[in-house]
Order: sequence, then C-alpha cells, then structure tokens
Amino acid sequence: MSLSYSMWPVVLTTYNLPPWICMKAEYLMLSLLIPGPQSLGKDMDVFLCPLIDESKELWVHGLDTRDAAYENGVFRMRAALLWTVNDFPARSSLSGWSGQGYRACPTCNEDTPSMRVIGKTTYFGYRRFLATNHHWRSNLQFDGRTERKRPPRRFSTTDILEQLRRVKTGIPGKHPNYGGVKRKRGDDELNWRKKSIFYELPYWATIELKHNLDVMHIEKNVCDSLLGTLLADPHKSKDTDNARRDLAKLGIRHELHLFEDGNKLMKPAADCTFSKANRRKFCRFIRSVKFPDGFASNMSKKIAQNDSHLLGLKSHDCHVIMQRLLPMGCRSLVTKNIWSTIVELCTFFKQLCASTVNISDMVEAQKQLVLILCKLERIFPPAFFDIMIHLVLHLPEEAILGGPVHMRWMYPFERYLKRLKDYVRNAAKPEGSIAEGYVVDEALTFCSRYFDDVETRFNRPDMNDDGIHPTRQLSVFESQCKPLGKQSYVELDNNDRDKAEFYILNNSPELEPYLKMQAPEVTTELLSLSSNTNMVVSSYPACIVNGVRFVTHDRDVRLRTQNSGVSVPGTGQEMFYGQLQEILEFSYLNGFSVVLFRCKWFKCDSKHMVTENNITSIDINGEAYKDDQFILASQAKQVFYVADPSRGPNWCVVQHVKHLTNASRHVTDDSSFLNDADEVELSDEEDESVEEYEDEETDAENDIDTEEDDDDRSYHASDSD
Repeated sequence: MSLSYSMWPVVLTTYNLPPWICMKAEYLMLSLLIPGPQSLGKDMDVFLCPLIDESKELWVHGLDTRDAAYENGVFRMRAALLWTVNDFPARSSLSGWSGQGYRACPTCNEDTPSMRVIGKTTYFGYRRFLATNHHWRSNLQFDGRTERKRPPRRFSTTDILEQLRRVKTGIPGKHPNYGGVKRKRGDDELNWRKKSIFYELPYWATIELKHNLDVMHIEKNVCDSLLGTLLADPHKSKDTDNARRDLAKLGIRHELHLFEDGNKLMKPAADCTFSKANRRKFCRFIRSVKFPDGFASNMSKKIAQNDSHLLGLKSHDCHVIMQRLLPMGCRSLVTKNIWSTIVELCTFFKQLCASTVNISDMVEAQKQLVLILCKLERIFPPAFFDIMIHLVLHLPEEAILGGPVHMRWMYPFERYLKRLKDYVRNAAKPEGSIAEGYVVDEALTFCSRYFDDVETRFNRPDMNDDGIHPTRQLSVFESQCKPLGKQSYVELDNNDRDKAEFYILNNSPELEPYLKMQAPEVTTELLSLSSNTNMVVSSYPACIVNGVRFVTHDRDVRLRTQNSGVSVPGTGQEMFYGQLQEILEFSYLNGFSVVLFRCKWFKCDSKHMVTENNITSIDINGEAYKDDQFILASQAKQVFYVADPSRGPNWCVVQHVKHLTNASRHVTDDSSFLNDADEVELSDEEDESVEEYEDEETDAENDIDTEEDDDDRSYHASDSD
C-alpha cells in the first residue's frame, strides 16, 4: 500500500473480559473502516455517526443478551464507551482540540506554557509547576528571568463544556459558508475546532479521562529526541544552530553561543552531546547487548556502519532502550548531573509501564517529574521541548484515572493493524480487501472454538511451552523441564553426586514429618527418593522450564540471544546471581526424576555488587559458592547481563525478566477468573513483544481505538475502570 494512502479503522475492545485476553486480536472488533485516501480531520464525526447511534441505543435501551452460565438466562446488557486510545494527531480529530500552536496541550488548555523560538513553538517553562516559594523560580539560569506565574489551572468537565458552548457550529466539509478550506478561530474558542460527536452520548460530558495520551508514541518520541541529541544526529538532534541562537536571544549559557572565527561560524561542544569517540563507544555498547529469547529485536542491526548513530528504531526498540539500555550506556559518557537526570526520566517510564500501578507512587512521580523536566531545561536547549516532552508531565495523572498503561496504549492495536494490512490483496481496493478478510477471519475464529480435537490459535502451544507435568506428592519431583537439543550422558563423581542428592533432600519440605518420627505410611515417591540416583545422569544444552527458555553458557556465547543468566532469592531479601553451566536430570526408581541446574555463582558482597540509582552492577569475574552450585530447575528465575562500561570489562548490570505465568496465558475455567483475576499480574514483557513489522510513518498513526464497557455483570481490568 502507498504511504500516502490513509484509512481509519475504528476498533472496539471489551474491558469486561479478563485483562490477559481483552487486548488479544481475537477479541478486538472492527466496527468501522473509514475510507481514504485523504485524512478527514475535523470531518471525522460524519463517519462516526453509526457508531455513536448504536452506542446511544446500547446505553439508553440496552440489548437482551443470553448468559451461557445460566440455563435460559437472559439479561438486559447496557454498554458504555469508556475512552479512546489513539496517537496525538488522531486525538485532535476526535476531541476537537487542536494539538498545534501555543495551546497545544489538551490538559493545560489555555494555560499551556509555551514560547516561540526560531522556526517552531516550544513548550518551555516547567518552573511554573513548582511551588510558589521554590528557589528555582528565582533562578535566572533557566530562561534569563524569574518565574512568577502560578501552575496551570485544573479544568473540570463543567469548564470544558462551558468552553465548547462558545465554539461555533460549522458545516462539515469544505463548504463555502464555512470559510473555504480553513476557518479562523475566534479568541474565545481557544484551540477548539469543533464539539466532538462523542458529546452526543449522555454520559460523555461527565467522563474525566475521555482520550488517552498514548504512552507508546510519547515514549518513542522522547527516546528519539534524547538519542538524536546525545548522538548529534544531523537529522534528529535538537541542538541545532538555531537552538544556539535561541540561547543567545534568551541571554543564557553564554559558553554555548555561536561565534565567528575568521570566516567560519564556530559551534562550541555542549555537555548534552557525545564526542565522536563517545558516540562510537555508545553504539558499540548497544551492538554488544544480547537479550533473552523473544524479549526484543536484534539491536546490532540498528547501528550505522560507522558506529555514529542508530537507524530504524521501532517503538518497541525505543521502549527497551529507554528502560533497559540508556541509563547504563551513557553513564560514563556524560557528566553525573546529566546522567542522573536521564536515569530519573527512564526510571519514571519503567514505573509507569509496570503491570500494576500504585496511586500513591503516581502522585509522588508527578511531583518528581516536574523536577526532572526543570533539570532537563538546564541541560538541553529550549528547542528540545516539543509537545511530546510536555505531554510526559500528564502521564501520571492519566495513570491514576485510567490504571495500568498496558490497557490503554497502542501496542496491541498496532499489531492488529498489521493483521488488517495483511488482508489487502488488491491494492486498488484496500477497504474492500480488509472488510472481506475480516469477515472471513471472524467466521473461522468462531468455528475454531468448537474444534476441541483440532489445533487452533486458541489451543496452539506457546513457543516456550513445556507441557503439563503431573502433580507429585514430593515437590522436588515436580522440578521438570522440556529438554532441547541433543541428550548426552555425564558420569558424576561421588562428591558431586552427594552434593546434588543433599540439595534435593534439603529442598523437600514434605520430609519434615518423617524427620520428627510423625510420618504416615511410606509412599512410592518416598521410597524412590530414599534410593541413590544413577551415577550417569542426562545432560542437555537447553531446556524450557515454566515457559522460560534456559541455555547453558557454553552454547549461549555462540548465539545472538542470552538465556544463561539465572537468579534465586535467598532466605532474606538478598538475591544470588549466576550463569547456567549444566542442565542435569537425575533419575530415581519407578521412573521419577529431578532436573537440577549447575550454576556458576557470582560474589554478591558489597565489594563485588553495587546498587546505584536502582541499577545493580555485579563483578562476573569473581566466583562464589563453589561447593554449592546446584539449584532445582523450578527455582531458577531468568536474568540477563548488560555490560557496564563505567566500571570495567568484568562488570555487568543485572536486568530482571518478568515472564507470563501459565495462569495468565490461558483461561481454564470460565467462572474461576472472576475470583482469581485480582491475583494475576500481567507482565510488561508481554507488551514488549518484538514489533518488527511496525511502521510509524504510515497510516498506522491514524487509527482510532475505542474501549467499550458493559454496565451489567461487568468485570473490570482495573479498579479505575
């Protein structure tokens, strides 16, 4: 499809479904497909009329619905449109508030802090959000003047309605009475271009969070701005010649002003940009990173050949760089003040994108974010602060109102757009191709639910599925795995076998009654455990345990992924980190077996492990616990290690990986999830699945996703819904 062709799919998802399936493609509904090829802008409401009419009917009159959980059970279902999820340009078309100009922020409204610099409008002046007695308000190093303005007002739903009453109602399209193509807004209309058609819904005016700010696109734009400026990318850097002229105009940072040296215009080096040597160090650091299986894309393919900048970063690549790599990669390349500020910003995004959100944490993050943005004002030029940087300030508030971001960002819908694009077989009729493919896919999806003995997308095993292991009376016999690779046999000496058997017995809590002479009758499992294991044990180069792929270190060094990092919790709050050396399966009588991991454990004392700014660095050269190398396979938690250039060649930063549990992958009982759903946490790593096909430059930016919420018999993904 041509990049200039723009169409608008309107997708509905039901929040009454359990949170681990409501964002899956099989449960998304393509309600409208607004045709292209041109963007509709303010005329979007014309095509949304059918959806609004049916939404009003569902809310006012409801619909008789049969409940399969009850015999002949019919209830009146009512549905409400909860909010919309879209990128920032699409938000302007839906809400009616223009995202351009001096009042581009829809939350700050007419109090948006903005100023004009050379060639653009920048959103600068975050000291305004500080307390009125804060000492930074009188500091002239920010913009050369003191800040006396109060923080922007909080506009209630009543205030917004009062503003919309002053907006003139125009005729859709390019009608002559509408002033031709464009109509100049009056001063009393602020940035409102229209009153959205969503206000025809009886409840819409009272909803506080109507249109979500998309964290996915905001995080990508912030990452692009940071990397472009740090790496001095000629196409993406905000530290341009005009930015230096802005500093001269404001009368600040005189050491960075442009000056003439003969016939040449000289540009002093700034602390916020890497030198040429440091750019190569950073790019080589990114090139050396290896992630666990399925965690992220291959970053080595994103580096330019001359190691000067990064190319072709997708949204998920920026997500991983911001939260996993940037804090470590730039630690030794910039001053401590700049590094700590960047770390604080990256930590905020990591906290925001977590699977669970605490309201008190978001309230505190809101306060800290103001300080972070003020620090950034003293580091980067005013041209750095575009509208995307400003919108970061309002993300904690929306998290308080709407809950975790994985229910409100664009990642699942971008994946769904890829599926819709794959339906196109006739490039001359893309809308028809998508409609036909969608209907066929829905029919096949419906039929596949009744094929119990046929493998479908609903019962197909996951890539790292280790199968179903039988339940045992002794928990150590449940330490099983799905072996991968060629099986080999290893003969252990008596010392290693005794250590392994001792560890197995010591981690069998079911033996406690027998040690106290209060045991019931002897079972087959107990008899098997009491016997010695075979001298020859099975060894594997890789395995899958609890849905996680582990690979021995000898094999891992030859791969582009890293799956040999392991960790286990201690008796207290301490954690032990190491590398997987061997995967051993010990056989007992009657067909029972136990899988153990032999690991190389690193020293975790204060000399060999340091934690700074929530970043844990460990010396992988030192080895500890040489006489206690075994753990049960079921006890291992996966981590991966990223080189720490600031501390030396033998130091690495520990990165934890949170995988989905089996309970969050499948719904085994249709009635059980209503009681157990609160205990299931979605992993942010699920939302971090690789987006190799995502294209930010196409019409994928312009899709609309709305969320639907049932009124009766409802189950909410989060308390705020």
